Amino acid sequence: MTEQVISNETTNSTQQFKPRLGLLDATMIVAGSMVGSGIFIVSSYMVQDVGSAGWLIFSWVLTALMTVAAALSFVELSALFPKAGGTYVYLKEAYNPLIGFLYGWSFFTVIQTGMIAAVGVSFSKFAAFIFPSLSESNIIFHSPLINISAAQIFGIIQIIFLSFINTRGIVTGKIVQDVLTIIKLLMLFGLIVFGFAIAFNKDVWHANWQHPFEMFRHSSRLPGYDGTKNFWTHVTGFAVFGAVAAAMVGAILTSDSWYNITFIAGEVKNPKRNVGLSLFLGTLIVTTLYCLCNVMYLAVLPLGHSPSDTRSIGFAAENRVGVAAALQIFSAKSALVIAFLIMLSNFGCNNGLILSGARVYYAMAKDGLFFKNTGTLNKASVPANGIWLQCFVASLLCLSGKYGDLLDYISFVVMLFYVITIGGVIILRKKRPELERPYKAFGYPLVPIVYMILASAFCISLIIYRPDFTIRGLLIVLAGIPVYYFALSSKNKKLNTVV
Repeated sequence: MTEQVISNETTNSTQQFKPRLGLLDATMIVAGSMVGSGIFIVSSYMVQDVGSAGWLIFSWVLTALMTVAAALSFVELSALFPKAGGTYVYLKEAYNPLIGFLYGWSFFTVIQTGMIAAVGVSFSKFAAFIFPSLSESNIIFHSPLINISAAQIFGIIQIIFLSFINTRGIVTGKIVQDVLTIIKLLMLFGLIVFGFAIAFNKDVWHANWQHPFEMFRHSSRLPGYDGTKNFWTHVTGFAVFGAVAAAMVGAILTSDSWYNITFIAGEVKNPKRNVGLSLFLGTLIVTTLYCLCNVMYLAVLPLGHSPSDTRSIGFAAENRVGVAAALQIFSAKSALVIAFLIMLSNFGCNNGLILSGARVYYAMAKDGLFFKNTGTLNKASVPANGIWLQCFVASLLCLSGKYGDLLDYISFVVMLFYVITIGGVIILRKKRPELERPYKAFGYPLVPIVYMILASAFCISLIIYRPDFTIRGLLIVLAGIPVYYFALSSKNKKLNTVV
């Protein structure tokens, strides 16, 4: 028995993550995980919620400020605990193992796997512009319980392929990430520049900004739609907050996943410096481009006031507002190239999500709170078992809904844990003042507190205006409590058996 234990310890000690990512690689993972195809889709949904240029830009600017503020708070946490697991480790250290586990559980069941699924389905949205048979409307399997579209199947194929690539080692994954992220950042920047230089339309611009803060919404996007109307309704009073919160679902999740670099901190060179710096640089670059891109949309396309306005922001065909803008800027053939580049952007986004996600399951397994085989590394020093398990769950979620539904499903849980994690910065300052803090949260404590207030207001608005999805998300989080105690009981039994 003693020899076996020693043998196992020796084997585990040789299985270690290897620091192979520099500052550029880390920044590309932050930016690449953020930029998928969301920026080319969600503005259409957002205009359907708020219906005005001022509130659209307000939603994006507020999202940008919140994202950078959150990243600046994570800088302190990443420097305190520069190891695999990221948010799971921060919550465990700031609060207790249960809170850390509930995040890991939600990450596995909703957050990361749901985001991978949403990006997979959105990949098909743009593939369908080139190959219409891949559309969400092409149902290839129909039953009373579930309809499966060609878009969902194609999204699953993408997830499986990228999962395979990332089991081959971090070097393979980082090369894919660096190349695709540079291409898509240049593409997004180029689209913005050419949009203003070639397709700026004074009449469209003035019409869009004529009543910038008169809020209208398409009646089918929020509760109360009875199916007999199909026009825009005026929004006043407290309902404004609900409409903005509903619009920000897309903006926040399109700006999300920047924290993925914290999950692979153990594979970053000089992590105490490079993880935090990459968080700041990556989020600042991407959120700035997002805001500029939406200003460009308003300079090129009308807001739209009916579903027949397919060359508009609010009613672009299949919500592909990026393609609608490209059609105004370039020729139809050039728009096909833009659609292909957006597919590459999406591809790189999912690569970053898949590359980093399994490190959380690895950290949980090392604590004896997750499937044991996800806590091992393969010959390429990556947690391949965790990657394939993540692939399986994400593929199931691909079958569960469309792009917009998946975003609604994830948003509440993501923001809830942002609030809790950033609260951990304050708690650790009180609880562990002796810890060395190479970097400290910017504007502490004002910036973290303001962020927590804004994010909490967003969560409350979602509970009121999107109760179906938020309640499901909350129930999934709470379902992790009995799972935690079961896992803890199993862990204790194993320890007693060894003793």
